[in-house]
Amino acid sequence: MAIRLPRTIRLDPSDTFVYRRAAEPGEWAVTGTFLFFGVDTTGLTGKERQAFRAGFLGIDSFGWSTLAVVTEASAEERASAIERLSEQLVTHCGAPDMEQARAAAEEEITFAQSLCDHPPNTLLGIHRTSEGAGVRETFRTLHRNASRLDPLDAFRFIEVEEEEMPGDEVDLHAIARERK
Repeated sequence: MAIRLPRTIRLDPSDTFVYRRAAEPGEWAVTGTFLFFGVDTTGLTGKERQAFRAGFLGIDSFGWSTLAVVTEASAEERASAIERLSEQLVTHCGAPDMEQARAAAEEEITFAQSLCDHPPNTLLGIHRTSEGAGVRETFRTLHRNASRLDPLDAFRFIEVEEEEMPGDEVDLHAIARERK
C-alpha cells in the first residue's frame, strides 16, 4: 500500500484571518496537538483558541490549516517531513537535540499517517476539546459523493463521517474585532 500523509489545503481565504499564522497550502501536516501540552486551554481566546479547536499544523510554516487532504507520498517525502518537523521541534519547541526531536517527529508523522487510511483527496477535519487534564481529539472525513460525478460539484455534495461532537457557539463579532 502506498504511503499517505496529510497536506494542508485552503479552500477559501478564511485560514488567513482565523489563525495568527496560516499554513501555506500544500505543506505536509500533523495534528499539532503537542503544542498545547501544559497549556491551560480553557483560557485560550481568539486565534489561539481557534488553532486549538480546529487546526492542523503545517510542518514548514508552523502555521495552522482548518483542513488537510489525504495525499500519496513517497518514502523520501515522508523522511523529509520527519526531518523538517525535527528541525522545527528544536527551533520552536525547545527539543534538546535532533535525535530526540527526530523520535518525536517520527511519532507525529506516524500518527498523521494513521489518519490517512482513506482514498487520496479525502478532506480531514479535527476538533479538539479539553477534558480534565487532557485533550480529546475527534476527526472527520469529507469525501466526494460517488453518485455526483459533475466536477463543478466537487465539494457541494459531500458525505461526512464523524463522531458526535458537542455544539459550538461562534462569536462572529469577536472574530471580526480581532481581525481589525
